[in-house]
Amino acid sequence: MAAIFELSDKDVMGRIGKLRTAHGVIETPTVMPVIRPGVDASRMKKFGTEIIITNAYITYRSEELKAQAIADGIHALTNWDGPIMTDSGSYQLYEYSDIELENSEIVTFQQEIGSDIGVPLDIPSAIDTGYEEVKRELEITLERLREARLIVDDEEEGMILAGTIQGSIYPDLREYSARKASEIGFEIYPIGGVVPLMERYRYSDLVRVILHSKMNLEPSAPIHLFGAGHPMVFALAVALGCDLFDSAAYALYAQGGRYLSPMGTYFIEEMAYLPCSCPVCSTSSASELQKDVDLLADHNLYISFEEIRRIKEAIREKRLWELVQMRVQAHPRLLDGLKTAVGFAEFIEQFDPVSKTSFFYTSPESAGRSEVVRYINRLDRFELDGTVLITTEKRSDLDYDHLFILKAPFGPCPIELSETYPVGHAETPENPDAEAMVRAASGTRRLIELNPQAHFVLVCERRWEGYLADLAADGVEIHWRE
Repeated sequence: MAAIFELSDKDVMGRIGKLRTAHGVIETPTVMPVIRPGVDASRMKKFGTEIIITNAYITYRSEELKAQAIADGIHALTNWDGPIMTDSGSYQLYEYSDIELENSEIVTFQQEIGSDIGVPLDIPSAIDTGYEEVKRELEITLERLREARLIVDDEEEGMILAGTIQGSIYPDLREYSARKASEIGFEIYPIGGVVPLMERYRYSDLVRVILHSKMNLEPSAPIHLFGAGHPMVFALAVALGCDLFDSAAYALYAQGGRYLSPMGTYFIEEMAYLPCSCPVCSTSSASELQKDVDLLADHNLYISFEEIRRIKEAIREKRLWELVQMRVQAHPRLLDGLKTAVGFAEFIEQFDPVSKTSFFYTSPESAGRSEVVRYINRLDRFELDGTVLITTEKRSDLDYDHLFILKAPFGPCPIELSETYPVGHAETPENPDAEAMVRAASGTRRLIELNPQAHFVLVCERRWEGYLADLAADGVEIHWRE
């Protein structure tokens, strides 16, 4: 069955969508809790779970589980009547270097047990592996993807096939992997091999991996970020176009006594109060969670789904970027990730909605938002002559043919558009930071360069002098206001 992925809303590169599978429709973005093979998954529904993920390789290796799965199906084995994604054993391959199973065997097995979403046996290259070795492993992965595609037909009510993107930390290999996987054709594209990056807080590398993959994939295809289970990364990943997450973190972190939140991780033994109102935290104390790993795991999963719902509402309200800016304050390296994403603003701008309700400038990274980039790029639509006045005030005693209001971070905006989105609907600080003023100055220079036949007059406060004074050498008449 060819997966049908329909979008209902979007913001930045994030989207709310419906993914149809043989066992029902799921709404993305969403989290897939990791369930051990043979464990009853029915309790997952209380968290709002729509789809789970379990391990086909571990199931295959156990004679008892394998026999049950073949006889009754993976849904009966897990007591789950909704969609199930099965992993092929790539994580075990990463951990143990080799597994006694062929790609064709595990793909066929996933079909046989009724998996809704199956995954070929890709090779997740380590992030410290050399370029040539990663390239060799990638070619093996691509050959296995081709083999899996021949095995799995696009039959109605059949298994959806996921084509995993690999390539370690090398941008060109991620791009190559994405292009080749797209040529083969899959219904879902997981981005693999990223867990070590998150474990080492290498969020800038994570952002580059996501975007270099995304830039070379079919824009409408759903993206699964393999192994991303901490709620503090969800908002940033969704804003970069990821739709599915799998979480073993809720249980693994609980085993280590760690209490998850969208703003970071806490050790439960050091906590006296629970800053959460989930069903666990509203009826339990910190000391009770210290003694009960299952309760702590439940909290971790509740908070994960809460964050997903918050992200969906942010998308609906066109506030996803603001939510991301709040979340990246959880860790300095996460903030580095957002700064790296800003460097891809030209690409992100292609997907971000043109019109929203308002623009909130909440940190220096706002100066690199796609709305700002788009506005400055579109300054070439103005053809000006005569005297052009650029000022921070909406009125002037000077004569002019065209009046532009200077507003950070956008730069000059014609008075006729000063009440329209984005400039007119922008909530910005009264005292802009340096990044906003630099961006506004670049827009001012662009407008002047695009209209050499016009005479420009600049009237603004002295605080702009360090950013715009050099324009006098280009013939701009400047009046500073104290």
